[in-house]
Amino acid sequence: MATDNKHATAIQFIEDVTTNADTVQKNVLAEILGRNAETEYLRLYDLSGATDRKTFKSKVPVVTYEDLQPVIQRIANGDRSLILSAHPISEFLTSSGTSAGERKLMPTIEEDLDRRRLIYSLLMPVMNKYMPGLDKGKGLYFLFVKSETKTPGGLPARPVLTSYYKSDHFKARAYDPYNVYTSPNEAILCPDPFQSMYAQMLCGLYDREHVLRIGAIFASGLLRAIRFLQLYWRELCHDIRTGTLNKGVSDPDIQQCMVWILYPDHDLANVVESECLKEDWERIIPRIWPNVKYLEVIVTGAMAQYIPTLDYYSGGLPKVCTMYASSECYFGINLNPVCEPSEVSYTLMPNMAYFEFLPCDPHSGSTNTNTSLVDLVNVEIGKEYELVITTYALYRYRVGDILRVTGFHNSAPKFHFVRRKDVLLSIDSDKTTEPELQSAINNASKLLNQFDTNVVEYTSYADTGTIPGHYVIFWELLVKNPTNYPTNEVLEQCCLVMEESLNSVYRQGRVECNSIGPLELRLVKNGTFEEMMDYALSRGASINQYKVPRCVSFIPITELLNSRVVASYFSQSLPHWDRKPPVK
Repeated sequence: MATDNKHATAIQFIEDVTTNADTVQKNVLAEILGRNAETEYLRLYDLSGATDRKTFKSKVPVVTYEDLQPVIQRIANGDRSLILSAHPISEFLTSSGTSAGERKLMPTIEEDLDRRRLIYSLLMPVMNKYMPGLDKGKGLYFLFVKSETKTPGGLPARPVLTSYYKSDHFKARAYDPYNVYTSPNEAILCPDPFQSMYAQMLCGLYDREHVLRIGAIFASGLLRAIRFLQLYWRELCHDIRTGTLNKGVSDPDIQQCMVWILYPDHDLANVVESECLKEDWERIIPRIWPNVKYLEVIVTGAMAQYIPTLDYYSGGLPKVCTMYASSECYFGINLNPVCEPSEVSYTLMPNMAYFEFLPCDPHSGSTNTNTSLVDLVNVEIGKEYELVITTYALYRYRVGDILRVTGFHNSAPKFHFVRRKDVLLSIDSDKTTEPELQSAINNASKLLNQFDTNVVEYTSYADTGTIPGHYVIFWELLVKNPTNYPTNEVLEQCCLVMEESLNSVYRQGRVECNSIGPLELRLVKNGTFEEMMDYALSRGASINQYKVPRCVSFIPITELLNSRVVASYFSQSLPHWDRKPPVK
């Protein structure tokens, strides 16, 4: 009964804030401006104590991370004066977006954890409306922390989920029958990806009959877990059969907690073994976890490319996207979580930040910075916008997410995530832009000079047919002296040079997280890119405006490219990545 009341209160809260969205937004902005009136940043724009929208919009500029980087760096270096926030900056959340090849540092204050916890508290009350009975079992969620560092001024710098999992909000959370995980905290908090995954998978297998939902943050993460099971099921079955823990799991906290979980279970080991021995892994998820009702993963944006593979392994189980969040802010929730992935829309919670929207041309993909920004309740259905937020430490900040309005819940709009602005390639949490890829191509192509060979054209795509997925780069070469063709060793080195040239988020995925596979270089026949142009022209493109796309996803084009491949090469080494990179 207490849980029912808690859920009813949460649903009523959603109704209240979305019904009064504009008033809530007005109050949020007034609170932010009033609290931070004496900060260096706001005093720079001479608001004279005003907390109204009109003054705010007329005086405070719309900015990007690059605009704020100098003041953020001062805070990172130890300046404790009131620069962006009247409340102390408690830590920096490292964004998966990059600036000059490194993670962005997002300043945050202690109470932001309360706002994140609030969003989490709304998810299961909404989910329970569509799929009751989730309090009768457990969730198998593959959750991980990532490495962190400290700024020169001594503040933590870490991903937002690492911050949350390490907080008392998560570690000391009260018992909730709707949020019982199979993974113990010790396994989630283990910094070693292998040991963490092994322990979480082992616990999930022991609880196979009780698992009602399976998830990870991204679709790619859940597929990595399935791949892990393919690689290590024999070791896992041995541990279940004997009640012992693999010696590769040496973390003392995991060892201690697993003492209370492990016991010999021959029947369970036989069931898992019999399923994993089968050559066909179609529907492996419900075969091993027979009571699972849905998968909880992000399958919007770049993650949509993983949907067919998830369907293969799950037998088409519902794929639930519950919330929309980033390092800068937790934005909103999906009020219809059992919808089809293509129909996922998030209702922005007007109490989380002050939201504005920069109109975006859906044809060119560009935003018009000379256009007046639109308030939350004034966006128009069907139109696309770039999200701009004001939080308690960021003002009129361009997040870089392009959203399309799909409707309204009461007076609060619902948005479909379209894409990250300017992102070309993405496998997991990595985001590679066209300039980054161009720089990587330029650096690698220098190795071809000794062979008097040039890269005539190139394109790329994110290959998610492998687990983990990997970048594929297509090159068409001009070899001026066929007797001096680039060697296999040099072409493999080209792959590594490209990886070394990509941002630290990509390299961390390759080295620490194993969430990205080795980069692949595919050489295509001469004339292939002319064929690509001919195909585009046959579909109505203008020869005067045609440009070679630097990333392709249209199946006929990828099929054309792959049919012209004459050789392929992979990076044979891991790129350089420091586990605890210094913050400049």
